[in-house]
Amino acid sequence: MSPQRTPWPVEVLNRFGIGGWPRLRSAHVPEPSEPTGPPFAAPIGTRDVLPPDSRRWEALVARFAGEADRAGYGLLLSPLFESVGVFARMGEGTDVVRKEMYDFADKGGRHLALRPEGTASVVRAFVEHHPVVPWKVWYVTPAFRYERPQAGRYRQHHQVGVEAIGSPDPDLDVEVIALLAGFYRALGLEQVSLVVNTMGTPADRVAYAAAVADHLRAHLGDLDPEDAEKVDRHPLRVLDSKRRATQQVLATAPSILDSLDDVAVAHFERVRAGLVALGIAHEVEPRLVRGLDYYTHTLFEFRSGALSSAQNAIGGGGRYDGLVEALGGPPTPGIGFGAGIERILLTCEAEGVFSVPPGAVDVFVVDVTGGERARDLTVALRRAGLGASRAFDARSMKAQMKAADRSGAAVAVIVGPDEVAADEITVRPLRGGGDQQRVASADVVPHLRALLGEDRP
Repeated sequence: MSPQRTPWPVEVLNRFGIGGWPRLRSAHVPEPSEPTGPPFAAPIGTRDVLPPDSRRWEALVARFAGEADRAGYGLLLSPLFESVGVFARMGEGTDVVRKEMYDFADKGGRHLALRPEGTASVVRAFVEHHPVVPWKVWYVTPAFRYERPQAGRYRQHHQVGVEAIGSPDPDLDVEVIALLAGFYRALGLEQVSLVVNTMGTPADRVAYAAAVADHLRAHLGDLDPEDAEKVDRHPLRVLDSKRRATQQVLATAPSILDSLDDVAVAHFERVRAGLVALGIAHEVEPRLVRGLDYYTHTLFEFRSGALSSAQNAIGGGGRYDGLVEALGGPPTPGIGFGAGIERILLTCEAEGVFSVPPGAVDVFVVDVTGGERARDLTVALRRAGLGASRAFDARSMKAQMKAADRSGAAVAVIVGPDEVAADEITVRPLRGGGDQQRVASADVVPHLRALLGEDRP
């Protein structure tokens, strides 16, 4: 099956003048057999996240938002698609741009692409809107890459991240790294390690790429074929290879640490000293390059010891002092990171932390008198700041009590003919024991607040 296929017959697309409908760009990721089942299902490499598991996503994003907010980062919302040139500036020779981007022509003939990562869109927004620097923002976004699905990484995956634009200060690098380290700590993760490296100045990077390319060309026949074809286009990407044949060649490759000028050395030493001062353990990994061309100076990656080594990266980033200029802005330094939500949650599961939080429903209303009182009471409870749910379709008392138990509510409030006659409501604890009580209808809200032990507005 050719990956450069259209989802509809070409003649249909041409009829509407959109023969350039989205094309998958890679010829190297064969599709598995289409699954059997319903007539429509989530596309390969994507998935649905249903309740209650989606509550973990809500809680994770809320936890990240809290960490970012305390560090002075504000939320940025930006389009999921951009002009393809925004992402092309990440590096024409990278796999992300050459093989993995979902790009397409819209009905106006504009060449667009779905976001493959978060940084480029943030930088484009900075160039367009000229905010005061340093500009510190955080984001949560889906990202789209046509690559082979793997553990915690889908063709549509999701990221949280921050970007800090406008200062070259290495202490800002430390702040960004510390923010991500603190986020993992807030989730309860303990088997997380940090590796750091530097790409030095842009001139250092160019010189190092040339030295690596020379070394690889001298051993071209010994490289894995998939890595050999990267040597001329993007030699630094070969340093990321996990293939055994390539690893043997890389064992004698030059190190970036031998090619740094005094400015780059001082920057990197300041970053490392800051991490030590904050008690953030780390190791230097000279072959850490990450996958995009815009990085300069500091690079970093967090890895999980609870996941397999081939797929253990759970977040990382670095400094990109030339990207703003590449997107049409003035020379402006920046640094940031992205962290994949799916991979983080896999790590949480592996370590047995950050389980599904309890539901937001405090009270379940059971009404066997026709449903009008359940309708009115659930709204009244919600207006009073309590989470409330109910059953529908005039179900029996037994069925409604089963629904109350499944809801996770702490308390059931029951309305039957006797309660209606006495203008009362029966309050029955569902969790942690306790006796049920009959309460005057007018007193049910303060009674529930006291019972739940929560100070609600």
